[in-house]
Amino acid sequence: MTEVWAQASLWLGLALVATLLSIWFRVATALSEIIVGTVAQLVLGAVFASGLIPGIAGLGSDASWIRFLSGTGAIVLTFLAGAELDPVIFKTKWKEATGLGLVAFIAPFLGCAAVAHYVIGWSGQASWLAGVALSTTSVAVVYAVMLELGLNTTEFGKAMLAACFINDLGTVVALGLIFAPFTFRTLVFVVASVAVFAVLPWLTPRFFRAYGNRPSELEAKYLLLLLFGMSALATWADSEAVLPAYMIGMVLAGTVGKDHVLVRRLRTLTFGLLTPFYFIRAGSYVSVPALVAAPATFLILLVAKMACKGVGVYPIARMFKYRRQEGVYTTLLMSTGLTFGTISALFGLSHQIITQTQYSHLVATVIGSAVIPTLIANAFFLPRYLLPKRHPDQGLTPGQAVPVPAGAVGVEPGETTR
Repeated sequence: MTEVWAQASLWLGLALVATLLSIWFRVATALSEIIVGTVAQLVLGAVFASGLIPGIAGLGSDASWIRFLSGTGAIVLTFLAGAELDPVIFKTKWKEATGLGLVAFIAPFLGCAAVAHYVIGWSGQASWLAGVALSTTSVAVVYAVMLELGLNTTEFGKAMLAACFINDLGTVVALGLIFAPFTFRTLVFVVASVAVFAVLPWLTPRFFRAYGNRPSELEAKYLLLLLFGMSALATWADSEAVLPAYMIGMVLAGTVGKDHVLVRRLRTLTFGLLTPFYFIRAGSYVSVPALVAAPATFLILLVAKMACKGVGVYPIARMFKYRRQEGVYTTLLMSTGLTFGTISALFGLSHQIITQTQYSHLVATVIGSAVIPTLIANAFFLPRYLLPKRHPDQGLTPGQAVPVPAGAVGVEPGETTR
């Protein structure tokens, strides 16, 4: 157990460093954790390999307990993102969310597949896999950014999260239809999912009213049971564990999503312990030597993804009356990728659709797309006039958006928020 505790202290130390960096440089904690994971794997991995620090074999990204915490972090974070989808907002803005989500999937799916095949020279199957992996929008990154800024409480943020769901739903469907065979297990998963999703909105609030609000945290155990059970069924059916988690969050958005005390407790568990393992582990898989040896492939794929997202998303955003700054910010955040992108790349590698080198470039591109567009968006195009008001002793709180200051970028003086 000595090595386990030593690795745990190392990973939580990295998480603490990442949090401090996010505070000092005013970036999302998720992004700083990814960068810290990349640097740690490069620097500390070499130190451990040299044997200068006995008792620790390395970062241990593939250790079973780290993979469990990382996977749990992705599942619970995706559930929380789904729970943020206000049913009322989704009903009123379904055209906006569907339009943004579909074009955010289709444009990079076709564009990046074409670039991978005709520009880089990958095979047909590998190119389609690249299109799937780079068509995603990272719910984890977008939700983490929305939560830190308080935009998750606004109509703007909720509509973007709904669009992210449509985007990633298209990615999962494409991955399943193109590469994963439809088997009896798939049918069992679909039927069971429909039954569970239909019963949960009726069962959950009644169960919580009867047995909840106790120190034993029954609500958290109930939700984790659902998430783990449906994730196990999804992976058994060769689907993705985070997909049912997102759907459970959506169908419970009207109940669990409105229980702010429960959501805050789940956030404490998720952001305090689980997601640092997920984001740091994702960053640790970036092979800096491989990128240095062949940087052109990484740059071509990253530019292709961002360009395709921009060509597709920005005109649709403007069509739905987004101001210029909001349109650019939406486009950049929907250019991010992480969870489904890395899952798709790993699926391709494990099924021998792509090579180890192609996998490294895809994962590096996916993680690069999680960092670069978000940094640009928050540094230059953040619509600050949409941010909720700050209370001096409470920080960001739900409520109406800040009135638009005169002279704000992309806004005419005297305008109010949408």
